[in-house]
Amino acid sequence: MEKHSFWKTLKKPILVLAPMADVTDVAFRTVIAKYGKPDVMWTEFVSADGLLYADERGQERLRSHLAFTHIEKPIVAQFFSSNPVAMEHAARIALDMGFDGIDINMGCPDRSVEGQGAGAAMIKNPKRAREIIEAAQRGGGGLPVSVKTRIGYNTNELETWLPEILKANPAVVTIHARTRKEMSKVPARWEHVARAVQIRNELHSDALIFGNGDVESIEVAETKALDTGADGVMLGRAIFGNPWLFSKTNQHPIPEERVRVLLEHTRLFEEKLGAYKNFAVMKKHFKSYVSGFDSSKELRVHLMETENADQVEAVIVRYLEGIQQ
Repeated sequence: MEKHSFWKTLKKPILVLAPMADVTDVAFRTVIAKYGKPDVMWTEFVSADGLLYADERGQERLRSHLAFTHIEKPIVAQFFSSNPVAMEHAARIALDMGFDGIDINMGCPDRSVEGQGAGAAMIKNPKRAREIIEAAQRGGGGLPVSVKTRIGYNTNELETWLPEILKANPAVVTIHARTRKEMSKVPARWEHVARAVQIRNELHSDALIFGNGDVESIEVAETKALDTGADGVMLGRAIFGNPWLFSKTNQHPIPEERVRVLLEHTRLFEEKLGAYKNFAVMKKHFKSYVSGFDSSKELRVHLMETENADQVEAVIVRYLEGIQQ
């Protein structure tokens, strides 16, 4: 099977949704797929080591992070690990579950992830990074394997880091245009995405290059792709409270629509993830959905006091009845 697989069928620029822990779970992605579907979705990142070594309950919880619905496809499973055996095992799981691709997180700055030699710590160990990519390729049985990373660890290392990744022939490399040290504290520097495209071309690689960082709208994404030559753009934080982000037809939903979709999202969260995630995870979405309109502050206060979807519905019904009077 050709390693690019579905990636070659997509029209450029390819616009994709970033993986974000406790944000882009199956409930939110299902809502996004309904109201403004991107070209490709990613799961939350999942520990490949956990999929190999965790106990039964841990395995069940991790697999809940890999749950997806058919309307989300094409969808890519994202894993992190510095253990080739675990990564190959996780890739095999992704293949069996029907994912369209596998992505490896080599950019996460979380200390617990880095403590395992994974995430952004991979930038310090290019040899192992290649081994991890190759392990995913073996386990994935021909599924395209991609990498999400940064321009460097403490400083810009793109000139040495990207060529090392490309030696393993990934289908896609997504460049978050900051170093690990910078986290998200400085503006993303998209000139480095442009340089990544040049490096790819100089090395005659056929990997796709995506850019990521500070992209607030589809219009900005398309401009960034045009300016840098990137094959695609990954949007992340702009999706908060805005499942219409990738929609071409409904960029400015009215408050009533926003709160109804909030309720739909909450119901899905409880149905699909209530056994695995605390309801408080859902509350981080409330502020994003409910802002910038009359009575939004009061509504948000009441929503933050809820403990389940039924209570959320009661709050929203009262709000809708109030604005209709």
